[in-house]
Amino acid sequence: MPRIKVIEHEDAQGDLKEVYDSLLKSRGKLAAVHKIQSLRPKSITAHMDLYMEIMFSRSELSRAQREMIGVVVSYANGCKYCTRHHAHALNFYWKDDIKTEKLINGNFTDILSESDRVLCDLALSLTLEPGKHEKNDFIEVLKERGYSDEAVLDVVLVISYFNFVNRIVLSLGVAFDENEAKGYNY
Repeated sequence: MPRIKVIEHEDAQGDLKEVYDSLLKSRGKLAAVHKIQSLRPKSITAHMDLYMEIMFSRSELSRAQREMIGVVVSYANGCKYCTRHHAHALNFYWKDDIKTEKLINGNFTDILSESDRVLCDLALSLTLEPGKHEKNDFIEVLKERGYSDEAVLDVVLVISYFNFVNRIVLSLGVAFDENEAKGYNY
């Protein structure tokens, strides 16, 4: 249950109505993570611009890898909303319910390639122990696996983005609804 006022689509006016209508047109649905920001329509727009740049821009990382990282970060933070939402998006690419369910439960060591495990290990480490990264070069492992500097930046941006959004969701009481996770335009 939201801990702050949320303006629903049917009650939206002005800039907020335009933002909501645009999201419905482009994404097919209006997510609770957007509605929780309804008191600041410009933050929804900025949030979506950031999301689109990090998750959909050209990258050495596949869309599935970015969703996978998002699921691991969200699981580590205990954010059921983002874990389930992005697991659904990930399974759009994986098309493997069992593998996706294992990832949701933090059991990824036996289901992922070594390259993907390294991404998930970094996601867990940077999420749970960010201070360790200031003094240690955790990035070197990615480079040893063939990831370029651009790909490393993309990995860190995805991890950081999900930590940001998880905190919005968890602190403001955005609840997970199984039906909401379905039906988005990927």
